[in-house]
Amino acid sequence: MTWEIFIKWLPSFLDGAWLTLQLVGISVIAGLILALPLGIARSSRHFPVRALPYAYIFFFRGTPLLVQLFLVYYGLAQFELVRQSALWPYLRDPYWCAILTMTLHTAAYIAEIIRGAIQNVPPGEVEAARALGMSRSRTLWHIILPRATRIGLPAYSNEVILMLKASALASTITLLELTGMARKIAARTYLHEEMFLTAGLIYLVIAFILMQGFKLLERWLRVDACQGR
Repeated sequence: MTWEIFIKWLPSFLDGAWLTLQLVGISVIAGLILALPLGIARSSRHFPVRALPYAYIFFFRGTPLLVQLFLVYYGLAQFELVRQSALWPYLRDPYWCAILTMTLHTAAYIAEIIRGAIQNVPPGEVEAARALGMSRSRTLWHIILPRATRIGLPAYSNEVILMLKASALASTITLLELTGMARKIAARTYLHEEMFLTAGLIYLVIAFILMQGFKLLERWLRVDACQGR
C-alpha cells in the first residue's frame, strides 16, 4: 500500500475509529450503570432477589453478541407494537441498536464482575463497619462498593478491551465503524490485506491507550487507599 493511498483514506479510518470509540464508550458506561444493581442483587443471600438478575445474566452471557445484535436490529421490527411505539425511530437506527445490544451484553458480564468483587471484600472490613453501628446501606456504599471497585477494576478493564474487539460486529448491521470502514475501503481499492491490517493497527493503538489508562487508574486507587489508611 503506497503512502498516497494511506494518506487519502486515513480520515475515513479516523471516522471509523471515532464511531468505534462512541459505541464502546457509551455501552461500557451505560452497562456499568445497569450492572451495578444487578451485581448487588446477584450477591444477595436471598434467592428471590438474585433469581431475575441470574436469568438476565445467564441469557446474555450464554448467547453470542452477534445473535443478540440480529435479534434487536432485525427481530424487533417484526412486532407492530414496536413499530408504532415512540422508540421506533431509535430502534430502526443501527447506531442505537448496536449501543442497546452492546450495553445489555456487557452489563451481564460487568454484573458478574461486581458480584465477584463484592463477595471478595474481606469480611473483617464489613464486620468492623457493622460494629461501628453503620447500617447495611451505609456499609454497602461506604465500605463494600469502594473496596469492590479496587478488586474488580482489572476485570472491568479486560471487559472494556473485549468490547472494543466485539464492536467490530456492528459492521454486520451496516455501521461504518472501524471494521466496517476497512471493509468499505477494501472493496473500493482491492487492497484487502493492507486495509484490514491498518484497521488492526488502529485497534491495537486504542487498546494500548485504554490499558495504560486503566493501569494509571489502578495505581491511583491503590495510592489513594494507602493514604486513606
